[in-house]
Amino acid sequence: MDLENIISIAGYSGLHKVVGSTKNGIVVESIEDGKRMAAYASHKVSALDDISIFSETEDVPLKDVFQKMYDENNGKAGISHKTSANELKAFFLKSMSDYDQDRVYVSDIKKVVRWYNLLIESGLLKPEEKEKKPSAEAKAKKEVKPKAKTAKPKVAKTKAPKVTGAKGKVTKSTSLKSK
Repeated sequence: MDLENIISIAGYSGLHKVVGSTKNGIVVESIEDGKRMAAYASHKVSALDDISIFSETEDVPLKDVFQKMYDENNGKAGISHKTSANELKAFFLKSMSDYDQDRVYVSDIKKVVRWYNLLIESGLLKPEEKEKKPSAEAKAKKEVKPKAKTAKPKVAKTKAPKVTGAKGKVTKSTSLKSK
């Protein structure tokens, strides 16, 4: 799952996709409604690639949590983030059975479930495909013979004629003008 250009901005609901940069910040597009805005250095911006969830053993990157949720729900959206706290905990526990229940709050679970549903609805959450070993034919097709180098013709460089000015100074000029 590629979450590289998807960010969360503190104070703004939902997720945003980075579409460009400005002199003082970045241009982002809301995943929900497609509206664009500028996010400046004063905004607290978090890339989803950098977020992880506490577990009993180690921190789990958010993309791995989304992958588990995707597998658990067969690629469909999960429950609403507006359901009760107990339902949210049960849903999250099915996907991530070893999350640290003391350090991961219900508000965190709501946010993760909302982000997951947003990414599924927008089609931005696609599972990682396991790499297949290429066959001998595929390897042969990928091999490309290097192109022969073609010699570029050499062009002689010409210098502009030197012209002596009225005061006897030598100046460089490309054309002569008469007065």
